[in-house]
Amino acid sequence: YGRILKMPRIRYLIADDPGAGKTIMAGLVIKELELRGLAKRILIVVPGHLKDQWKRELHDKFREDFNPVNRNTIEESYGVDYWKKDDKVITSMDFAKKDEIRKSLESTEFDIVVVDEAHKMSAYRYGNKTKETARYKLGKVLSKISTHLLFLTATPHRGDPDNFRLFLDLLEPGFFANAKIIKEANMRGENPLFIRRTKEELVDFNGKKLFPPRHVMTKVYKWQKESPDEMELYNELSRYVRRQYDLARKRMHAKSQKKRNLTFALIILQRRLASSTYALLKSLERRKKRLQELLENREKLEEQNLFLSDEEIEDMEDLSEEDRWKLEQNMESISAAQNPREIQEEIDAVNKLINMAQKIIDNDKEIKLKELKDAIEELRMKYPDPKDRKIVIFTESRDTLEYLADKVRSWGYSVTTIHGRMRLEDRVYAEKEFKSETEILIATEAAGEGINLQFSHLMINYDIPWNPNRLEQRMGRIHRYGQTKEVYIFNLVAIDTREGQVLNKLLTKLREIRESMGDKVFDVVSEIISDRTLSEMITEAALSARDIDEIFKDYKVDEEIEKRIKTVKEELGDVLVTNMDMNYIKEMRNMAMQNKLIPEYTRNFFLMALEMAGGSWHMRNDGFVSIDRIPPEIKRIDDSLKKKYGGMSKKYPKVTFDSSVSFKHPDAQLITFGEPFFEAIMEWIERHFSDSPMKGSVFCDPEGKMDGYILFYEGAIRDGLGNIVHKKIFAIYVDSNGEIKEIPPHILWDLTPCKSNGEEADVDELKKKASKVMISILKNHIKEIKEERLRQAKIKEKYGIKSLNYLIDKLDEEIINYEKKKEMGEDVDIVIKNKRAKKKEYEIALDELRDSIEREKDISLMIPNFVGTVRVKPMLGVSDEMKSDPEIEKIGMKIAMDYEMKHGRKPIDVSRENLGFDILSRDEKGNARYIEVKARAKVGRIALTRNEWFKANNLGENYYLYVVFNATTKPELKIIRNPAENIKPKEVREVVRYLIDWKDILTINS
Repeated sequence: YGRILKMPRIRYLIADDPGAGKTIMAGLVIKELELRGLAKRILIVVPGHLKDQWKRELHDKFREDFNPVNRNTIEESYGVDYWKKDDKVITSMDFAKKDEIRKSLESTEFDIVVVDEAHKMSAYRYGNKTKETARYKLGKVLSKISTHLLFLTATPHRGDPDNFRLFLDLLEPGFFANAKIIKEANMRGENPLFIRRTKEELVDFNGKKLFPPRHVMTKVYKWQKESPDEMELYNELSRYVRRQYDLARKRMHAKSQKKRNLTFALIILQRRLASSTYALLKSLERRKKRLQELLENREKLEEQNLFLSDEEIEDMEDLSEEDRWKLEQNMESISAAQNPREIQEEIDAVNKLINMAQKIIDNDKEIKLKELKDAIEELRMKYPDPKDRKIVIFTESRDTLEYLADKVRSWGYSVTTIHGRMRLEDRVYAEKEFKSETEILIATEAAGEGINLQFSHLMINYDIPWNPNRLEQRMGRIHRYGQTKEVYIFNLVAIDTREGQVLNKLLTKLREIRESMGDKVFDVVSEIISDRTLSEMITEAALSARDIDEIFKDYKVDEEIEKRIKTVKEELGDVLVTNMDMNYIKEMRNMAMQNKLIPEYTRNFFLMALEMAGGSWHMRNDGFVSIDRIPPEIKRIDDSLKKKYGGMSKKYPKVTFDSSVSFKHPDAQLITFGEPFFEAIMEWIERHFSDSPMKGSVFCDPEGKMDGYILFYEGAIRDGLGNIVHKKIFAIYVDSNGEIKEIPPHILWDLTPCKSNGEEADVDELKKKASKVMISILKNHIKEIKEERLRQAKIKEKYGIKSLNYLIDKLDEEIINYEKKKEMGEDVDIVIKNKRAKKKEYEIALDELRDSIEREKDISLMIPNFVGTVRVKPMLGVSDEMKSDPEIEKIGMKIAMDYEMKHGRKPIDVSRENLGFDILSRDEKGNARYIEVKARAKVGRIALTRNEWFKANNLGENYYLYVVFNATTKPELKIIRNPAENIKPKEVREVVRYLIDWKDILTINS
């Protein structure tokens, strides 16, 4: 991301894993360019079935709203340029590639164009000729009309150097003259157009791999041996398919589109049987119905075929799943029959197949079902705990999905389904249901759109897609960021069918390559063998009697796979980002850990509010929370918030408030900001208690030190553009003795609620006293903010202004060259006019950016808003061990600071900030220690505040408890790393403290 944004003009290809956060990367770049004043008009081009997912994610994560341009938009925009109607638009690649749409794009311009699945814009080199697809022609137009161009793809390279060079040519035409220069640039890590990372290379801050290994196994079975009826059905279907194919071959020209369509239709039947006998049965029933309609209406016979071009058939892969199914169902009915007699003969043949399939289903003899049941049972035995046994079963056919769902339920398992006819919000709900309630998810490819399934690590491919990219994407559903367990994937393949033999041979070959190349082979599987090559091989296997080895040999599969792997590795290498300042990144990480909202705060707030609303909960034996009752009013509020946050789950049997815990325990539901249940509780609080802070409340101080009032203010800072750029809650403590000072607002967590004795405070008088301190505090605060704003302004000046100056200079150079051509008689007036207009636009943008930067520097304080007050009283009857002695603590702090410096670290005293630790200490590599210091005059129990204990839980291995015993005589330092893990204190709720016995401290090795 940093490397990309250093480019004065972004023309970039990002290659990443399927299912990775491409929308996140695109959103970050778009936001940054908007902030720099470099992007106003934005176009996003994606495969049609991904439009809704992109719109949703950009809205939810970046609050960016994109309007679609499609056929309906054009019809509604008569006389209006639909590309210029809105500044932010999204369209599908296959809509935009149409001749008339592509030509309309040529007359407009965008500041940035983002293209997902960009590799689909391909061109091919044959000798001295280049074949450009319609999508590639679209890519050329997008390159011309965009200032910034961002390509996103998981498969940039198909093992064809010329194809890859032509692809990069869309970003910067002519930048690479040939494939040899690309290879040289990649070898040196100097390719300015392309960056790629694969899962296997990604590591955390400690060098540990982010993605666990995955194991892919093929479970083969034989119909001939184990299910003769299915083998007979397969053979009869094969004879039927070949008869129809031979009939078409005799009557139609070899290159006839009608013949190719019929071939495709017949192969669909083979795919249905490869999926399930039930799916074949449903396809045959639809085919029979269509044939009977043709028999009854002879006029339809002449125009019965639905004809698609090769490109339209290829485009089917980019349709939504539902649209693809509809088209395939229409294709299923294409026939070679040309008269009533032939139609009746075909109906008779189809009837025979229907009866055979129905018999197998009625007798429950489908061998693949038995293999599936055995596989599930095997996983149940291996993973007896249901939370570790979330199984995803993938199929290509919705008929198969419905069939499997009924069967698996009849075996006693709970099942959730996801398919392409479900709305996205219904799929998201199904994801939640699978995570929290059911054991098995049966899904089609639609589970890959906007769904996260990394809480599962077990997958069964009930059928194998004939598109290698889909196989890759299926694996990416569970083998993705957040996966903590090794992934196991099982492929079910009938070894004695011709299609099964092709798939098994390919999967075996991939397994062999994996053993030498590593798991990376599945990340580049679609670069090694294309979907068209695989489909062609399977089609030939199904339609001819040739030996499978001969087919592989003719397609040079073994040779091509090895050649392409070698080419991919040499051509692409792995372009790494090496200029990372790891100390800076670690510092940012440390700051994020230090300041993040602690889950225990969220948990306590939520559970208290739930009880107040009339709900109930209990703590489970494993430490998780179970929600027993959801109040009706909360459910009603949830209904009103569904559009914004999605719906609540029906049950919450196992709940966590910590995202890191939810990663490790995928069956636990995460409740936090943005989750529907949490947001409904927040809305309930707002409706019933929004004015409570103004009324005030009473707290007691277990330390016995505080006796006064805390006043809370919201301070805000506004810039010269009128934007609120910063908000912060301030707390002013007014002591009963007249002392006034700023204290951390979160000190409330270390106090305990008390009953009021009926006393009333003069809030107006308290506010007058506090205002004197507030002025001084706000002056210091605005100084800090101003420094940060100046730093940001310098970045914008460095990159934003530099970028615009670069573009203006480039246009000046182009205008001069065109004026020379004009002097030589060339008609370039329109080009010069357009270039000058673009230059003027950049000059205006430059002035606006400079003005914006100056206004952003000009910040001012708004009048602080009083939000509430609390009375704090000293708690009576608290034992001395609950309290701290300032003098003793001072000795302990000195001993701890000296120890850190002695061991080469740089400690900072942050005890006054009440952060939950007293010292922030860093080593030379930027690694941080968060140290809480406790000191005792002799040896005795120590008490941690709630804030300290919560921080210990969240900072884990980075949190240290330094205990100094005998501080006034012979100090002894005991160091406990990760006390939340190594010590079990006694919680004293009345005084919100956690007591640790001195014996436990002495028994732990420092």
